[in-house]
Amino acid sequence: MIKLIASDLDGTIVAPDGKISPRTRQAFLDARKAGIQIVFVTGRPFRWLTPIIEAFGGLGTVICSNGAVLYDLEHDEVIWSRTLSAAKAREAAAIISQIEPEAAFAAETTKGLHLGEGFADRHHNFGVQDVLDLSSDAIDQEGIVKFLARSQHLPIDDFYAAVRPQLSHLVSITHSAFDVSLLEMAHVDIHKARTLNEYCQRLDIDPSEVMAFGDMPNDIQMLEFAGHGYAMASGHPTTLATARYCAPPLAEDGVAQVIEDLLK
Repeated sequence: MIKLIASDLDGTIVAPDGKISPRTRQAFLDARKAGIQIVFVTGRPFRWLTPIIEAFGGLGTVICSNGAVLYDLEHDEVIWSRTLSAAKAREAAAIISQIEPEAAFAAETTKGLHLGEGFADRHHNFGVQDVLDLSSDAIDQEGIVKFLARSQHLPIDDFYAAVRPQLSHLVSITHSAFDVSLLEMAHVDIHKARTLNEYCQRLDIDPSEVMAFGDMPNDIQMLEFAGHGYAMASGHPTTLATARYCAPPLAEDGVAQVIEDLLK
């Protein structure tokens, strides 16, 4: 029996136009009506949950920033966050810069986004809120939930492979975008599966009773955690290679198809 459905957003149920299809929306509503818990698990910060709000309103809890934040959508508040210190971020930046001297950096905090020089360009409007200063006390007071490194030259899989061995003791590291070479780092103990596991324990739900959907490497641990982990057919090859099951692609409402079959 499935008691909880956990789903990534972008590339899984959120299309490139930023929308969730009516069919997918209805599938989740039908699952909830059937008594199944729904939790969305995303790399997005809690400030960027527009597709969920538009489709479902202020409904439920969302695991954000790859597991660093548990957010109550109904009450519009952070329940808890697990942050990375500025000192750890500085150390990670120094290691990355040795491998990719032209890397640019940014940090998501519980209050906003801090951008380093060269991070944003005309193709990526990140909504600048502050300039990144890892030596500032203020950024530690806000708490870094995701530290970002961008390469203009190395393909993302090469960038990840080059820096991961040097950083795995210091931070958790993953990536989730096809169109930009962007590494996502957080507290060393943070990833989607760890926070989802804690959430399931609160609800007394066993991993075997969880169905999960994702498309990118930052979803792999979550799909391995769930007894029924589905990679999207339109997803990253590494994710497809490690997941137990495969859902049809996003363009075909793959998640909705699996949920509809579950509810038959």
